[in-house]
Amino acid sequence: MPAQAPAGRRIYVVGDIHGRADLLAQMHGLIQDDASRHRSRHRVVVYLGDYVDRGLESRQVIDMLLEEPLSGFEQIHLLGNHEQAMLDFLEDPSIGPAWLYYGGAATLYSYGINAQAKPPEGAERFANLSAELARLLPPRHLRFLRRLALHHVEGDYLFVHAGVRPGVPIERQQPEDLLYIRDEFLNFSDTHGRIVVHGHTITNDPDVRPNRIGIDTGAFATGRLTCLVLDGPERRFIQT
Repeated sequence: MPAQAPAGRRIYVVGDIHGRADLLAQMHGLIQDDASRHRSRHRVVVYLGDYVDRGLESRQVIDMLLEEPLSGFEQIHLLGNHEQAMLDFLEDPSIGPAWLYYGGAATLYSYGINAQAKPPEGAERFANLSAELARLLPPRHLRFLRRLALHHVEGDYLFVHAGVRPGVPIERQQPEDLLYIRDEFLNFSDTHGRIVVHGHTITNDPDVRPNRIGIDTGAFATGRLTCLVLDGPERRFIQT
């Protein structure tokens, strides 16, 4: 029997946005248009995390999720490894070099901070950047980041950012695996009990396997933000 979404629930799953508010706005329009043709369904939208970094509009993405949510939808926001890194930087500036290298400089820019124009060099520079981010980060953004969920379940589907460690029940999964895992999860071909829907690992097209579906199509660079639509046994994709 094919995997099923819960009866009466139409689920839209949005992949990694990475600071592309323009693509998020476009995707919201596409989702609203699609949902308008299925009025009898309870509508759910699940965002798989990585709202920030790499693209230049991280702040605008969070503003849109908070202030312009899809009307008439239940909203589920998951935590990505890039949100975790942003939170970690606020507490521990020593991770600054790694975070900025992997896209954090673009996030700082979206909050009005030029990471290249913050003397001095070394640890003091990153301490200053962390303190300025803490000062400029709206309280509602910090609350949003701190309240992000690690996983979500709908029927035969499990939604996480990166994946799961094979053979470990979801209640015993480590946050580090849910946010960062790659090879052990991607190369595992047996069942996880549910179909795992994830982002984190970029592929040119949605990566559909018997035990998982990956929908990170590198939107920040490609312009293709992907949404998986689930309704009963139906499974299809919307892309920008």
